[in-house]
Amino acid sequence: MGFLDEAQAAVCGDLLRKEPEGRYLFWGGYEGAERQILGMFPDYLEPAPEDFPLSPLTFTYRDSLSHRDFLGSFMALGVERDAIGDILVGEGRCVAFVRRELECYFCQTIGKIGRAGVRVSPGAEEPLPLEREFQVMTGVVASQRLDCLVAFLCRVSREKAAELIQAGMVLHNHRETLSVSQRLNEGHLLSVRRKGRFIIDRLGPPTAKGRLSVSCRKYL
Repeated sequence: MGFLDEAQAAVCGDLLRKEPEGRYLFWGGYEGAERQILGMFPDYLEPAPEDFPLSPLTFTYRDSLSHRDFLGSFMALGVERDAIGDILVGEGRCVAFVRRELECYFCQTIGKIGRAGVRVSPGAEEPLPLEREFQVMTGVVASQRLDCLVAFLCRVSREKAAELIQAGMVLHNHRETLSVSQRLNEGHLLSVRRKGRFIIDRLGPPTAKGRLSVSCRKYL
């Protein structure tokens, strides 16, 4: 099995929780990984990260490179998307998690990402380049309903927000939802196709006019 994205992992997790006797673990190479492999284990074996067939690779370079640059170069080699996990890009260093069978191939094959020269080595040193950039968004909404939050985050009307939701373009905590009236809570995640990904940090307190103040972050 290859790397699952967050939506696929959420669906698998929902199904597995209905089987309380099952022994499984999601792991993507580090705590908090977005793309993860699902490992299923027999009763006699304790799930452990070291049993997963993945490897970290470190790329060092002098130019400015992006996640898109790395993913595009990997895919140009004919590698399937599910063979590639998270790609953590920092200043002069990137750590990518790949299926273990690709480790030697990448180390021997990749000398450039785009037009920039890179040096590839197996393994990764802590701390990983995990910094993410966000845009803070604050304002007021009518309620905790999904259509209200989508309208606020995407800068559209509630009617347009409802259309996005009912068209299946909105994921709530990585799961598709078609209910415009679903209530959101602090810490929940929203993904809106072609609009971005968001974290709900604060809902409240109510304003003097009975509306709800909110604070959210948009992934950049």
